[in-house]
Amino acid sequence: MGGLQSKDFETLALPLLDRLYNFARWLCGDPDEARDLVQETFARALRNCSSFREGTNFRGWMFTILRNAYLTSRTALERRNTSQEDEDFEDSASGADNPETILIRRADTELVWQAIEKLPPNFREVLLLADIEEMKYQEIADVLDVPMGTVMSRLARARKLVREYIVVTLGVKHDM
Repeated sequence: MGGLQSKDFETLALPLLDRLYNFARWLCGDPDEARDLVQETFARALRNCSSFREGTNFRGWMFTILRNAYLTSRTALERRNTSQEDEDFEDSASGADNPETILIRRADTELVWQAIEKLPPNFREVLLLADIEEMKYQEIADVLDVPMGTVMSRLARARKLVREYIVVTLGVKHDM
C-alpha cells in the first residue's frame, strides 16, 4: 500500500514551508493570499498524501499542488492586477559594510525583484523555480506540466527580459 503516512508527510513538508510561501507570494503578489494558498496546498497534499508515490520528487509534488491551487483560485476569481512594491527586503549586509554599500546593494536587489515582478507569469514562475528554488529543468517541467524544452526557452527569455529591464532602468548601454 503506497503513499505517505501523515507523520512522514509532516517530516517532508514542513521544511518546504518557507519556499512554498515565497513562491506563492510571487505568484499572487499578496502576503495574506500567499499564506492562504500555502495553507490550501498543505491541506490538499495532506488529503492526498496516500496518492504520493514514494521514490518520486516530493518537493516537485508540493510545488505542483501549490501551482494548481493558485491556478484554480485564479479561474474562480477575476484576475487582479497586483503590482505592489515590497518594502520588506532583508539586508544581508555584514557589520563591516558602510551605509553607501548597503544602499547600493539594496537598490540592486530591489531592481532585480522589480524586473522579476514585471515578467509575464509563465516566465516568472520558471525563473523563480530555477534561480530561486534551484530546481532542475526536469523538476520544473514536471511542476509546470510542460516539456523541458519549453522550460529552457522560457528561462532564457525570462533572464533576457530581466537584463533588458535593468539596462533600460539604469540607462546602461553595453552588452550583457
